[in-house]
Amino acid sequence: MTPPIHIVLSVGDWFSLFGHYMLLSLMSIGGAISTTAEMHRYLVEQNHWLTPAQFNDSIAIAQAAPGPNVLFVALMGWNVGLNAGSWTAAVLGVAVTMFGIMLPSTTLTYLATQWMHRNRERRAVRAFKQGMAPVVVSLLVSTGIILATANAHTAKDWPLWALSAAAGLLIWRTRIHLLWLLAAGAVLGWFQIV
Repeated sequence: MTPPIHIVLSVGDWFSLFGHYMLLSLMSIGGAISTTAEMHRYLVEQNHWLTPAQFNDSIAIAQAAPGPNVLFVALMGWNVGLNAGSWTAAVLGVAVTMFGIMLPSTTLTYLATQWMHRNRERRAVRAFKQGMAPVVVSLLVSTGIILATANAHTAKDWPLWALSAAAGLLIWRTRIHLLWLLAAGAVLGWFQIV
């Protein structure tokens, strides 16, 4: 992980972080990962509570670890707290970000699922489900763009872009398991081919 930076957070900053993650929770259609572009803007660009490397490391480590997809939110909170200077703040950062991201969406999901199950045959409910698919895809594409451009990869890194495109096509058009592609990418990286 990237070494911590030194920041000072007031009580108002912690409440602001909690409120922002509560808002992100309601935008996280398709999962918390779909809101990483806004998380990046808020944590890295606007408040400078995380470095770009810490932001990317939080996502990469959490995605590599077994468990729920939302673990990267906990790591971002942890890193914000470590940057504030203590282990106690790191634990507080985890609690603030995780409760913020989970509370609204969990409550809304529970209530909406109950209602949608009771009304699943209605035309409006079926149309809503079909209409949300492009929104989820576009949010995930924006996340990919943020992660791909965060380390200033340029045209000279064309093998990385070609490998990404080839992996995307293989996942889309074949039944090859994703873990085989991850293993192939690890081998290519180990031998510094890409």
